[in-house]
Order: sequence, then C-alpha cells, then structure tokens
Amino acid sequence: MKLKTDLHVHTNYSFCALLKTDEIESVALKHGLNCVAITDHNTIEGALEVQSCAKTVKVIVGEEIMSSQGEITGYFLKEKIPPLLSPIETIKEIKKQGGLVSIPHPFDRLRSSRIKREALESILSEIDMIEVFNARDILTLVDNSLVERAIQNRAVPIVSSDAHLKIEVGRAYMIMDDFNTQEEFFQNLKTAQKVLRKSPFWVHMATKIIRFYKKKKTEK
Repeated sequence: MKLKTDLHVHTNYSFCALLKTDEIESVALKHGLNCVAITDHNTIEGALEVQSCAKTVKVIVGEEIMSSQGEITGYFLKEKIPPLLSPIETIKEIKKQGGLVSIPHPFDRLRSSRIKREALESILSEIDMIEVFNARDILTLVDNSLVERAIQNRAVPIVSSDAHLKIEVGRAYMIMDDFNTQEEFFQNLKTAQKVLRKSPFWVHMATKIIRFYKKKKTEK
C-alpha cells in the first residue's frame, strides 16, 4: 500500500495553529492523505491525542523542538523533549527514544526560528532528514551543496506542508510505501515521491492573528 504522508502538521497545541486534534483525520482524508506526522512546537500532547483517536490515518508522533540554536524535529517520539537544549543534546534526546532527526525549513531566510547555519553544519552527520521544500517558506534559497553533503551523510531530503490551518494540510507531501517501524519508514522514505505546492501567502497573516489571540487569552 502507498501512503500519502504529510510530515509536518500542527494542532492547536501549537501557539500558532487552530487545527483540533479530533478533526485532523477527517481533514487529512479530505486532502487525500492517509498518513500524517504531528509536529507541534515543544510538545507531543497533540500528536498523542491524534494518534489515539485516528482510525484509518496512520499517525507519526513528532515534535518541533526549539533548541538553543533553532528548531529541530524529532519523529517517532514517546516522550516530550524539552526546548533550549543545544542542537547536539536535542539530537541525543531524540535518538535515545529511537527517533529520527529532521531539520525543518532550514533555508527560509525570513524564519527567525530556523536553525543557525553554523549549528546545522556541526550536526550534519547526525541528522536523518532535511526539509528541502516547505509549503510555508516565503524567501527560500536552497543550499544545494549543503543538501548534497547531508545526503552523503545518509540524510533523506523531504517535503512537507508545515500546516497550521485546514487549507494547508497536504499542500506538500511524500508518496511512500507503507511501514510498521521507524527503521522501515526511513528505508521507504529514500524512494518516496515528492509532491510540492506552496500555501497561499495569507496563511502567515492568519497565524500571526492566531498567535496574538492566544497570547491575549492566556493573559486574562
């Protein structure tokens, strides 16, 4: 069986997203997906909820972790990894759980949360995946030489939607063979087909409003 897999989806457990955990499956199916990775900011609670209520869509538990030098994503996690560890410490915590390490949106020049270039260079041999297309990226200049070095170090280039809203789910995804373990997932990812579409520009304004609204709500 082939899986259409969006590897970067946020729920309302992220401070900048509205997708409810109990609607992820129906939204995914509507957009033709049968596998999603939930990668909320600095938490796996949303991912665990989606996994527990999904019936037909395969769910990968992930976390987009803010390290001291920028964001790193862990996949196939069992426990939350705390933010603000060094990049190498973050990676060690991911691998301690048997997880896979990915670098989200490393080439979007407008993202202050992207991992710093020097930090990425220092961990290049430790990563398993690197996002070469993120549907939310605005000003992207892919460093092909760095990607090539990552590939030489066994990392797999991936694409994702980085969805925060319903309209974004499945904008970019991987078509891959089914898997039962994280090792099998990683092997099948190497031969996966990439489908790429940009999200509309206005989604960035929407997430700014969501972030502002949630901040005000917590201040009350």
